Amino acid sequence: MSECKEQGCNCNDDSCKEQKSFIEKPHKSTKIHKIIGVVSGKGGVGKSLVTSLLANTLNKKGYSTAIMDADITGPSIPKIFGITDKPINGEDGFFPVLSKEGIDIMSVNLLLDNETDPVIWRGPVIAGIIQQFWKDVIWAKQDVMFIDMPPGTGDVPLTVFQSIPVDGIIIVTSPQDLVSMIVEKAFNMAKIMNIPVLGIVENMSYVKCPDCNKEIKIFGESKIEEIAKKFNISVIDKLPIDTQIAQLCDKGEIEKISDNKLINNIANIEKLLADIKEAKMKVAVTYENGEVFQHFGHTENFKVYTIEKGKVVSDEIISGNGTGHESLAGMLKNLGINTLICGGIGGGAKEALAQEGITVYPGTSGNTDEVIKSFLDGTIKYNPNIQCSHHSHKEEHTCKGGGHSCSHHNEHC
Repeated sequence: MSECKEQGCNCNDDSCKEQKSFIEKPHKSTKIHKIIGVVSGKGGVGKSLVTSLLANTLNKKGYSTAIMDADITGPSIPKIFGITDKPINGEDGFFPVLSKEGIDIMSVNLLLDNETDPVIWRGPVIAGIIQQFWKDVIWAKQDVMFIDMPPGTGDVPLTVFQSIPVDGIIIVTSPQDLVSMIVEKAFNMAKIMNIPVLGIVENMSYVKCPDCNKEIKIFGESKIEEIAKKFNISVIDKLPIDTQIAQLCDKGEIEKISDNKLINNIANIEKLLADIKEAKMKVAVTYENGEVFQHFGHTENFKVYTIEKGKVVSDEIISGNGTGHESLAGMLKNLGINTLICGGIGGGAKEALAQEGITVYPGTSGNTDEVIKSFLDGTIKYNPNIQCSHHSHKEEHTCKGGGHSCSHHNEHC
């Protein structure tokens, strides 16, 4: 009797002839280029911190980035990012919550009445929530999603590996001797599930003396190099115990972290994403007299930039034909638009664009050419939480965010 090698199949029988796949289809509007799991063999090593730092790094490099918080019983991602908003329901799904810098986030803590309410659920229910986060959330178009896994090799990691097409994992560890065994467990699980290991991060590697700047190894000498050599994986980073980072996490201001404290040795991740920067993309900007027009649903013109290998190769001004937001979304899709940059925009327009797989940078302002430059170098300033409030016919409405307000009748931003 031979063992079936198909992922997720435990039949152990030659009679299993069919190829089996447990991969679930995401929401129809979800288009995620690469998915990376962040795992640890044990708790308390800073896995959520590493997930947040990785997402911050990629987001600041100009990639559209998302985090699925799969640590259902111990969710900490919303706290780290200072997020308390509830997900917005669409017609056939719900939207993740945007961080201050535009990272899409979904976590069970965003669904609870009180963030301190315990999640006392059995394994199958928790696994079902993970599948809902994958199938029912409108993630739209993302370059990379990080999945913050719970510690260990139990139900949730197995559910993620079996039902979500993970492209690779990053293992988080700490310097203690016992960690070698824990890392090996995580590595072997990934190997069994045919998931590549992109590298390993050692957290709490040392602390720097504030007086002499000497590195003090609180947990003893690092074992990371020999562990990496043993499993033939790369060391991504050795992170110190840093009070500044801890304070930013406590305040929900992780995105304010200085660039020199991000995780920047991410060559293996950027290899996965290399084709994004090589590919041609088209970006539309709501346009009026050289500036970003502030009301998406009323824009008469778009300036469309064609970008190849990170550079603008052409641009043109096209008419919006005065159509509503749903028609505009379809028109932009037909033109091959990947990304929209705009001022004010309402929830219905966001949903329509998400349905077409178009990434939106709302709440921007200024000269369109300068905005595109900042988009390309990853420094674009926008307000991801901009909202337009709509009222009944003949009632005034206002668009809040992006530093403007508007007054129209029965119209859409």
